[in-house]
Amino acid sequence: MDLRIFTEPQQGASYDTLLTVAKATEDLGFDAFFRSDHYLRMGIADGLPGPTDAWITLAGLARETRRIRLGTLMTAGTFRLPGVLAIQVAQVDQMSGGRVELGLGTGWFEEEHRAYGIPFPRDKFARLEEQLEIITGLWATEEGKEFSYDGKHFQLEKSPALPKPAQRKVPVLVGGHGAKRTPRLAAQYADEFNIPFASLEDSERQFGRVRAAAEAAGRKGDDLVYSNALVVCVGKDDAEVARRAAAIGREVEELKANGLAGSPDEVVDKIGRYAAVGASRIYLQMLDLDDLDHLELISTKVQSQLSRRRAESTPG
Repeated sequence: MDLRIFTEPQQGASYDTLLTVAKATEDLGFDAFFRSDHYLRMGIADGLPGPTDAWITLAGLARETRRIRLGTLMTAGTFRLPGVLAIQVAQVDQMSGGRVELGLGTGWFEEEHRAYGIPFPRDKFARLEEQLEIITGLWATEEGKEFSYDGKHFQLEKSPALPKPAQRKVPVLVGGHGAKRTPRLAAQYADEFNIPFASLEDSERQFGRVRAAAEAAGRKGDDLVYSNALVVCVGKDDAEVARRAAAIGREVEELKANGLAGSPDEVVDKIGRYAAVGASRIYLQMLDLDDLDHLELISTKVQSQLSRRRAESTPG
């Protein structure tokens, strides 16, 4: 089970805070640092000092980290034109030495669009499908050849399809709860399917839909990585769990029901249940970015147990 750290900077974080968390993510042996793509706080957070841009952040982190993968859950398709996004991601991939992954979604938070003058189109899903086709098409075009596209929402004419990412193929993540269109889109374009904040039952059901869609599209179901994103709240004892839950404005029992909360043993057990329904990767949503002791506890008491179990179950 790969554990990745997932942050929500719109709730309140400077670049320096994100850099500190990313470096701790790397030093503590986690697989990746991901962030959301939002420009407006949600809920009771004050959002100070204000929003940071996802791809500007990742460009900085690309030069200040060495090992961890870097990406978004999810880049909002409403924020960027697909040709521009293809350039941005390719450049950050070059800057990182080939460590970038692109999670791309429709964009959904209408209030942040109004707050910053960003158009909020109606037909977001059809736009997303065209964006995925364009971005992957630009990257796949051989150097020296051109890419053109004539869609309902986007048109490209004789693009040189440059620059190219450092990786032969940047992993693309598609995610969501939709029963029909989302699995089809994942089957066609994604290397990984992610379901956010879902129960075991809903995860198993959605993973099954994506597997079936992949097979209908001529792929093997196991061609994709299946992952969950879940809020995390771990403590060495009940008092520490309660303190961490209070710091993010949540109740312990609610977090245990809907996320990964409790003692390290409790969290390891629940991660095992997600693995049993098909997940091989978990994005741990860290909501208190100043609590680096939380990261260290997860590394030493949760990740270490998972690594030991994996080693014990590997033949030879």
